[in-house]
Amino acid sequence: MRRGTGAARSRVVVTVGGPARARVIALLACVLALAGADTATVGASAVELRRALGISNTGIGLLVTVTSVVGVVFSLPFGVLADRARRTWILSFALVTWGGAMLWSATASSFGQLLLARLGLGAVTAAAGPIVASLVGDWFPAAERGRIYGYVLTGELLGAGVGFAGTGSIAALSWRAAFVILALPAFVLAVLIFRLPEPARGGKDALAPDPGIQATGRPVPPEDSAAAKDPPSPHALAAAQGVRPNLALARKAKRRMSFLEAVRYVLGVKTNVALIISSACGYYFLAGVQTFGAEFTGGQYHINQIAANLLLLVVGVAAVGGVLAAGPISDALLRRGHLTARITTAAVAATITVALFIPALITHSALTALPYVMFAAAALAAQNPPIDAARQDIMPPWLWGRAEAIRTSLRTAAQAVAPLLFGAAAQYVFGGGTRGLRWTFVVMLLPLAASAVYLYRARRLYPTDVATTTAIISRATRPHPAQPAQPRRPTESQPPPTASGS
Repeated sequence: MRRGTGAARSRVVVTVGGPARARVIALLACVLALAGADTATVGASAVELRRALGISNTGIGLLVTVTSVVGVVFSLPFGVLADRARRTWILSFALVTWGGAMLWSATASSFGQLLLARLGLGAVTAAAGPIVASLVGDWFPAAERGRIYGYVLTGELLGAGVGFAGTGSIAALSWRAAFVILALPAFVLAVLIFRLPEPARGGKDALAPDPGIQATGRPVPPEDSAAAKDPPSPHALAAAQGVRPNLALARKAKRRMSFLEAVRYVLGVKTNVALIISSACGYYFLAGVQTFGAEFTGGQYHINQIAANLLLLVVGVAAVGGVLAAGPISDALLRRGHLTARITTAAVAATITVALFIPALITHSALTALPYVMFAAAALAAQNPPIDAARQDIMPPWLWGRAEAIRTSLRTAAQAVAPLLFGAAAQYVFGGGTRGLRWTFVVMLLPLAASAVYLYRARRLYPTDVATTTAIISRATRPHPAQPAQPRRPTESQPPPTASGS
């Protein structure tokens, strides 16, 4: 057993490129896992919270929504800090504050106190998105960020699973204990992240794979190690293919930009706007599924709550598979010279998602629906790693934090309103019950289809914006022209030269 565990750990370390990379990826994944576990724990503790504090269903929803709303506001200042301050220390401080807020939540004796603690949680949780994105960009080369993002984003899904199944089970005995158990890892994680070195801006200190390991995560035979080459980045491909940059946009990307200037630039990159809208539509639909999925599953497929929860757990495993597969696929296509590989991978996955959800909503058999739902969940989750990597391809490194903060704010806003709109449509438009939820999900496939449409639009815009970023980085790193040599002033030991012939 121990030998098998050690072999599996060694295989994971080799896959990600060595122990140093594995440590960074694991810590960043754990940061996202805590955020995912927090939201899932509140939902899993709903019954006990209602009994202990007299909270209604509306109150439970408010506890989750208020965290998202506060996160929308605070992600913007954290985005600025991510671009200008030491990120590892800020993230460590945020984790300590987050753990303290969770302990405070465990001591709440009223709904008002618990709501106030959730306000604090929302503020510090907002640090995760911009800082993790900025660190990933500087720690890992552009050519393999799709694969790396797959590993990091897996933490968010696993955290939600732990919060739903693990701390949710503990919450059945004591919701206070569930919050305490969730808070303790935050302090350990804060210490470990505080000790990480701060990477240089612009990827100058990127963690290269250990000698003998390819950037794809596969060992290099000793006889081929000298011939192993780094895979091409999107910027190198754009230059090789002669893609012309948008010089008018490039001139606006200064090293020192005010917040408003940064916002105007980020929203002036057309590919980024298309990716933000697509991401918001996808997360909007996902938030509705997370809120009403268990209720719909039980009513549509005529299974009890235990079976419905088990079905959602299987679907969650499929989502993890989609996240882990999408990044390597997009990076492999990139190595073969497909410049738009990341956007294309996400667009195809979005199209498959819509196509597979339709039969899952029509059938009344759980066994018939299971393969459709599993592959739809995998395709829905598969969009995120390549999209996250593509966003950094089209942004200068000194804007990564603020760009992610703007995207996170808009995406979180879509997530916050989704439960309300899904619930209102099911109740007041389609008559409530399982039938109302079914037709609500059918109608809400339209935003999901819009996500795919915007990805195909981004695919057309992406090459130009990659070339623009290349031009910006090249201009920023170009050495200043040397000043012309000044004539030396004569000294007593060196008299001025006389005119020739004198």
